[in-house]
Amino acid sequence: MAEIVIATLNAKYIHAAFGLRYLLANLGDLRPRAALAEFDIQQKPIEIVESLLASQPRIVGLGVYIWNVTPTTEVVALLKRLRPDLTVILGGPEVSFETDQQEIIRLADYVITGEADLQFAVVCSQILGGGRPSAKVIPSEIPDLAQLALPYDLYSENDIAHRVIYVEASRGCPFTCEFCLSSLDVPVRQFPLPLLLSALQKLIDSGVRQFKFVDRTFNLNLQTSRALLAFFLERLRPGLFLHFEMIPDRLPDGLRELIAKFPPGVLQFEVGIQTFNEEVSRNISRRQDYSRLSDNFRFLRGQTGVHVHADLIVGLPGEGMESFAAGFDRLLALRPQEIQVGILKRLRGTPIVRHDAAWEMVYSPHPPYEILRNKTIDFIAMQRFRRFARYWDLLGNSGNFVESLPLLWAGGASPFWSFMALADWLYAEAGRQHSIALNYLAELLFRYLAESSVLPREAVAQAIWSDYQRCGRHEAPLFLREFVSHEETRAARARGLAPKRQARHLASLPSAALDNCK
Repeated sequence: MAEIVIATLNAKYIHAAFGLRYLLANLGDLRPRAALAEFDIQQKPIEIVESLLASQPRIVGLGVYIWNVTPTTEVVALLKRLRPDLTVILGGPEVSFETDQQEIIRLADYVITGEADLQFAVVCSQILGGGRPSAKVIPSEIPDLAQLALPYDLYSENDIAHRVIYVEASRGCPFTCEFCLSSLDVPVRQFPLPLLLSALQKLIDSGVRQFKFVDRTFNLNLQTSRALLAFFLERLRPGLFLHFEMIPDRLPDGLRELIAKFPPGVLQFEVGIQTFNEEVSRNISRRQDYSRLSDNFRFLRGQTGVHVHADLIVGLPGEGMESFAAGFDRLLALRPQEIQVGILKRLRGTPIVRHDAAWEMVYSPHPPYEILRNKTIDFIAMQRFRRFARYWDLLGNSGNFVESLPLLWAGGASPFWSFMALADWLYAEAGRQHSIALNYLAELLFRYLAESSVLPREAVAQAIWSDYQRCGRHEAPLFLREFVSHEETRAARARGLAPKRQARHLASLPSAALDNCK
């Protein structure tokens, strides 16, 4: 039985709630009276409520994010109907801004805005002691990171075996990109490095092999970046995987030297490009050196085993389809293994709203608040972009079609416009963007390429068959059987099971295909 239950609805089961563990770790004397409860958005709210009430808590704290605010609102409504005496406290980025406009805040008792690591304990102590906070909305002071209890001992054996393990070396961001909540943060603050490295060592000793750093700017503080890389380089072992978000135009020689020492498959860098249009960058107060950015990409792809995941955003003020197409082609020529095409979201509290009138920005009123249209991209074009993004993830990012997909632009055409044409055709042919079996997707791509490519059907079939085997399949699908010999099938069967998505990216795209992107 717990008097305090700290809970959230994760996007997926594999996502361990990092913020909740900080709250629990910093409850002080109240920690023995508290419990952590994690759910996911696929679960029914009424079943979540049943679980929350089972321990007969006096306080329920809920982490609210853009991906869970809708079901969490239902959870809060049910909790207050069943237990009006229960104190419900909200926290998280979704409820830290525009607090007077949200139904979930109206239903709850209190909301703690900002970094609530320490403030949550203060509020709980007051309530359990018989008092009440004087205001419903309680702002948190920025905590001194050196004073925080680290939460890493709260990862269980089950977490380590089955979930993403999140860690952080810093908080905050020095940049002012108007679409991002990090633009509202105070300057970057570092956790004490000796304390952090000690915690990381304990995680390694407990069996953790995959670390996802949530820092917004891993390579901002070069002393910390180098220390972390050197730490893990000394502890290389099978299965080690490190994910970092990095500033794309900051990669000095001292950092390059360490990065190049890691074997393929260990490092993954998430690189936010967002746009190659300099005027659009100025519109959103984003600063980046495109020449340095390009040079860093060439280094990462040419001289290291880093898996590069790059981001572009559709719908930024001032960027039309032609401009985005040029940026996409430019990014593809730099050869990241993955390009995430994201749709602009109007996150609560971000200054992107200052462009609403001038650029006629219209967003969905429902989470995740994606843009519907603007002055340069109408609603129909935005829908085409959404389909482009989904099909690119299935075909371009999956690692399943690294030989056959570049055939789309093998004649020197624009990769963006070539793929947009394919995306339009796929939607017309399949009628959906989700629940498309790999076998059917491969057949659709074969049909499209066979009809539109200047290459003979046999060459297209061999590229598809090569990719099909990369997925771990060893029986030629019906649509390829006239092109695949029995000997090739037997050889494929002998090669065994499918590698994971990232492993399929370890080899670069064929150089001949990539030459057409440059």
